[in-house]
Amino acid sequence: MTSEPRKIRWGILGPGTIAKAFAGGVAHSRTGTLAALGARNPGKSGLAENFPGARILKGYEALLVDPDVDAVYISTPHPSHAEWAIRAAEAGKHVLCEKPMGLTAFEADAMIHAARKAGTFLGEAFMYRLHPQTAKLVELVRSGAIGDVRMVKSSFGFAMPDFMPEHRLYANDLAGGGILDVGGYPVSMARLIAGAALGKPFAEPDKIVGAAHLGQSGVDEWASALLHFPSGIVAEVSCGISLAQDNVLRILGTKGRIEVADFWFASGREGGTGEIRIIRPGGEEVVEVREDRWLYAFEVDAAGEAILAGKQEFAWPGMGWADSLGNLRVLDKWRAAIGLEYEIEKPTRRVNTISGRRLRSGGATIRKREIPGLPRPASCLALGFEDFRTFSSGMILLDAYFEAGGNVFDTAYIYGSGYTETLLGQWLKNRGVREQAVVIGKGAHTPLCYPDVIGKQLTQSLDRLQTDHVDVYFMHRDDPDVPVNEFVDAMDQEVRAGRIRGPFGGSNWTKERMDEAIAYAERTGKQKPGALSNNFSLAEMLVPIWPGCVTSSSDEWKAWLTARQMPNFAWSSQGRGFFTGRAGRDQRDNEELVRVWYSEKNFGRRDRAIELANRLGKSPIHVALAYVLAQPFPSVPLIGPRTLDELEDSLQALDIALSPDDLAWLDGGSDQHPARRTG
Repeated sequence: MTSEPRKIRWGILGPGTIAKAFAGGVAHSRTGTLAALGARNPGKSGLAENFPGARILKGYEALLVDPDVDAVYISTPHPSHAEWAIRAAEAGKHVLCEKPMGLTAFEADAMIHAARKAGTFLGEAFMYRLHPQTAKLVELVRSGAIGDVRMVKSSFGFAMPDFMPEHRLYANDLAGGGILDVGGYPVSMARLIAGAALGKPFAEPDKIVGAAHLGQSGVDEWASALLHFPSGIVAEVSCGISLAQDNVLRILGTKGRIEVADFWFASGREGGTGEIRIIRPGGEEVVEVREDRWLYAFEVDAAGEAILAGKQEFAWPGMGWADSLGNLRVLDKWRAAIGLEYEIEKPTRRVNTISGRRLRSGGATIRKREIPGLPRPASCLALGFEDFRTFSSGMILLDAYFEAGGNVFDTAYIYGSGYTETLLGQWLKNRGVREQAVVIGKGAHTPLCYPDVIGKQLTQSLDRLQTDHVDVYFMHRDDPDVPVNEFVDAMDQEVRAGRIRGPFGGSNWTKERMDEAIAYAERTGKQKPGALSNNFSLAEMLVPIWPGCVTSSSDEWKAWLTARQMPNFAWSSQGRGFFTGRAGRDQRDNEELVRVWYSEKNFGRRDRAIELANRLGKSPIHVALAYVLAQPFPSVPLIGPRTLDELEDSLQALDIALSPDDLAWLDGGSDQHPARRTG
């Protein structure tokens, strides 16, 4: 007698129309059974009828702690997808999340990060991607049924009866509008077809142009975008909640075209026959896809099969993690093109972390150290964050860094045309942690490297930062044609005005100019330069990456820094990819790596970093960062992670404790090999 295969016990988080359709899919699936429903209002009429067999639980948290629920289907409004997916992963639950996975690719990345850490499944519920009709479409494209694909046209647009401000589709607070609700369908299909034409799972556009009408509530009521792919394929996509559209997928090739009406319904919600029309100059062919299974059962079974197999994401043609991230990046750019940022994404409303909790202080993963001249301990790693252009995207990384114990933030007047400072100022005020933070400001970058620019730019920087002082200040460049005393006088003046309340110094300054500046300050009773921000890495920079850059990685520099006990806030501390698989003696495709870092001496250092990393169970970049941290002078590496995964990866360097012998061996290959040291 054989036992019946184990089924995935599903819990639905949030009742609604789409949740009811999913419940029907579970009922008609091979791998799942509906165990429970989490509802804010469990007494709402119709729940028992719409979700037969499910235990009705009060609240979403109850679903996450229920031992009889294996996986959670999230069908709440868009803004809460990230919060509950992360909480579910933390509770050890697998997650299938309604599209869009998050409001942005940054949110989706945080959700994926949580699932990866928890070892749980996370999938985005584009139900059409798992249906046999989609696989048939891909097969036809790959077989050359219409020749070479040149263009894709697709829409998903409908007309609501009227403007209804209380309805989620029009509600700004619920991230309403067409792009997030239905725009992901034509975009995902266009990316799928562009990939199929190349024999790949999907393809990413290299150019995106968008337009839309923003209605009374500020959401997009109808919108269109053009996507250009590197292969030359162009996609026209459109969507809407206030405009009915023809909703026909058209794939145009050199020998004909393919047309599919309402492709996302395939052969129907409850099964039926789907039609793929192939139109060529000689006539029309109809390819029928007969499927009796319910549409939503396909995603239930695909998720169930992945979970039972120990997989964390959908197998293709389902939307895997990279696919979901790519899709949301397109939607992000589409929204940016039309200027659509929801009120709930702005600082006044984003008062909690991405998981819906208040920011926590007291983290100790990133240890702190005393820096001469600073009134509070500074974390041993400083965070740079130039890549974010909205508060909602940047706060995810800022929160995670702070909760790990980080408190040193690297900004500059020129970064992001000032937005980096603006973002940090919003975050410090919103989170109420200015007095715990160490803010680095930089100004007077070439060509505006003059003494009188320092105060003028600092005024603008402080306004952006919403504070009256920075804790560390660097001139971003030096101008040797200007007497050094004039620069010292200008910075000392800001110290006396209370606008610099810690050490100041130079970024990309030579030791000769620093010596001269220090000597002048000592003679005249001014505050002397007490910090530096030069490149410092296990790999020595051979030529400047950018004009005016200075490296401090030579033996002469290390001796100077040690003798002076000069704090150095080191940029490009991991060699900008030299210690990753992007570099190698036979790899010469990256011009910057070859020009700046390629020497036999540096490759010897890289070889030893690889050897030590293998012993420690780490990566060479962890060893390279640990090298910078272990210097015999105050050394604070600047790190610039773009994702939570990259941040956590950098933190692995903190597990490595290197002795002076280790440093000497890594640097010069001395005979004494390092012992394994972690802690």
